[in-house]
Amino acid sequence: MTALYQYWLNLPLVLQMAIKGLAVIGFMFPFGGACSLIERKISAWMQGRHGPNRAIPFWIAWVPIIGPLLQRLGVFHLMADGGKMFFKEDPIPGHVNKFYFVLAPIVAMIPALTTVSVVPFGAYIDAAGQLVPLILADVDVGLLALFAVSSLGVYALILAGWASNSKYPFLGGVRASAQLISYELSMSLSILPVFLWVNAPGGSGTLSLFAVVQAQSGPWHAWSGLWFIFTMPVAALIFLVSLFAETNRLPFDMAEGEADLVGGFHTEYGSLKWGLFFVAEYSHMLIGSGVFVLLFLGGWNPLPWLPLATFAGWLGLAGNPLVVGALSIVIFLSKVLFFVFLFMWVRWTVPRFRYDQVMKLGWQKLLPLAIGNLIVYALVIAWVQVKN
Repeated sequence: MTALYQYWLNLPLVLQMAIKGLAVIGFMFPFGGACSLIERKISAWMQGRHGPNRAIPFWIAWVPIIGPLLQRLGVFHLMADGGKMFFKEDPIPGHVNKFYFVLAPIVAMIPALTTVSVVPFGAYIDAAGQLVPLILADVDVGLLALFAVSSLGVYALILAGWASNSKYPFLGGVRASAQLISYELSMSLSILPVFLWVNAPGGSGTLSLFAVVQAQSGPWHAWSGLWFIFTMPVAALIFLVSLFAETNRLPFDMAEGEADLVGGFHTEYGSLKWGLFFVAEYSHMLIGSGVFVLLFLGGWNPLPWLPLATFAGWLGLAGNPLVVGALSIVIFLSKVLFFVFLFMWVRWTVPRFRYDQVMKLGWQKLLPLAIGNLIVYALVIAWVQVKN
């Protein structure tokens, strides 16, 4: 493990950056396609339908048991969708502003592929017995960087709506900008109590997501072992609701709203450009779910009061960083995929809000609740610090 790490450090910085970038692209694009397939399967399951289960290549069809099983699972629909997205005719309507029309889906992908770099997705125990995060860019202002970059995603929706030179996409872009700005306030305020707790007075101060997980990694007899979802449930609820709104998922898909806006901001798009918007949406779902798990569900810790290091010690894996790292990734991704499933479950369960209801919920309900929650926890944390 040490030799492999040293070999990585000896690689040129440009090559390291290229490998990391290709790894992100190689994961995010297949993940977006897989989510599209899984969502159709989940919606079919919830509505008593079969879902995609027909496509199968001729060279697999003759394989007994395995071929029919993969066909019923709809695996080959993922291949068909990917091929169609890349090779389908991709016309550009004559009435659009062509430069910005093409630029919009590219702008949508940039925050989706960039924010993953500051999100730790696991950890391993080094030779000194210290927990080291698995992260592409270990920066101390990780959450600030994530919020700063992810907030740029709204420009893609605005740009797509405006460049389409059509009233329905334009209305979708306006709706998206108002909605995302509204819920960003509540989301930002909801996480402040977490960092007030993590950054004790006199400390160096950090916005690192790894530090938040470490603050939830205490032993059974300490408060630090309890996940923040139990100590700050209101903050977790506000963050989760705001996350639904920030990712434009039902019941907050005001930017699309096919019942009244045809297709919203992407009405004029098709083929690859249309697919890029939805890869970006699923990427934001993945990153948002990951941040929620890190902030409120202990990250890669399997249970409250059971840190990863203790769990690895019970299994006799403490001296094997590669296995511990793989175990932490499995635990973390299991929690994240549950929330991805929750996104899809809510989409096919809760009806879409009206636009005035979305604005009322954001400004008159969530924002005052987030401010009140922040004040209460600021007073509680100050009292705890004074008492200690």
